[in-house]
Amino acid sequence: MKKFQVVGIGNAMVDVLARAEDAFLDQAGVQKGIMQLIDMERAVDLYSRVGPAQEISGGSAANTIAGMAHLGGRTAYVGKVKNDQLGAIFAHDLRAQGAVYETALAPKTEEAETGRCIVIVTPDGERSMNTYLGVTEFLSPDDIDVTQMADAEWIYLEGYRFDGPDSHAAFAKAITACKDAGGRVSLTLSDPFCIERHRDAFRDMVRDHVDLLFCNRAEMLSMYQTDDFDAALAQAASEVAIVACTDSEHGVHILSDGKRWQVPAVPTDIVDATGAGDLFAGAFLWGLTHGHDLETCGKMGNLAASEVISHIGARPQADLKAMFAAQGLL
Repeated sequence: MKKFQVVGIGNAMVDVLARAEDAFLDQAGVQKGIMQLIDMERAVDLYSRVGPAQEISGGSAANTIAGMAHLGGRTAYVGKVKNDQLGAIFAHDLRAQGAVYETALAPKTEEAETGRCIVIVTPDGERSMNTYLGVTEFLSPDDIDVTQMADAEWIYLEGYRFDGPDSHAAFAKAITACKDAGGRVSLTLSDPFCIERHRDAFRDMVRDHVDLLFCNRAEMLSMYQTDDFDAALAQAASEVAIVACTDSEHGVHILSDGKRWQVPAVPTDIVDATGAGDLFAGAFLWGLTHGHDLETCGKMGNLAASEVISHIGARPQADLKAMFAAQGLL
């Protein structure tokens, strides 16, 4: 038995969550429903414009790992923060869930700060993310512990990390260490605009290294540059052993070994859509590493996603395992 069931690698971020009307997005020059990279100056300006906000540890892969740790999975996380207030908050919150987080802090003398994502939530629950990467942008191969990667049944790679200058080399080092030790690789595509920036690199990684692909409908269509959703799914399934593509209120499409399942979504009142895909992946991976079939993994993922979008913040607040048991999934 390996030490870790899943080790995640991603952008270590603290989410700054604020509510606003759609008109505010227009006034502030924010594109609705996507992630935009911003610099420190823009981050300060935007923060000064929003109303009351909550600071909650986030980061896509970190949310996934936190969700799996919440369920009792053996997990670890790799992502860079600075030795500052937000960095301390991030590390504490992740470790408090039960995940191992040993990444060295960037020193206080580092000019860049801990990354933060200003998430503006509109009344329909949609989130518009404005991301200052800070020191997490500079995660490098030196930050990858090959022993930790070899100790993982799965590694989970965050697509947003493709924007970092040394990210591709860091991912390559992690993939080699994991696969050489018999582990498997999962990847989340993260965002259609991220795919547009790095489509060739995504395609190469998916085709050559990925065993489990997480994405949503928009990301799938962007990846394969088509408006034909079924054709895109078929293309992905020809390249990857397991595909899990979420589709908003239509649930999730799972493809593997020539079979396809469509697992219905779990209806809920949407308060904040932040983290839906992250928690889906965390619960899906927990189910997979605990021997559940793919359809059950999809049901677990949908339940976890429904829980996290029912409140502010991208980390679970209810007992997910109890929710699974109540639905007869355990």
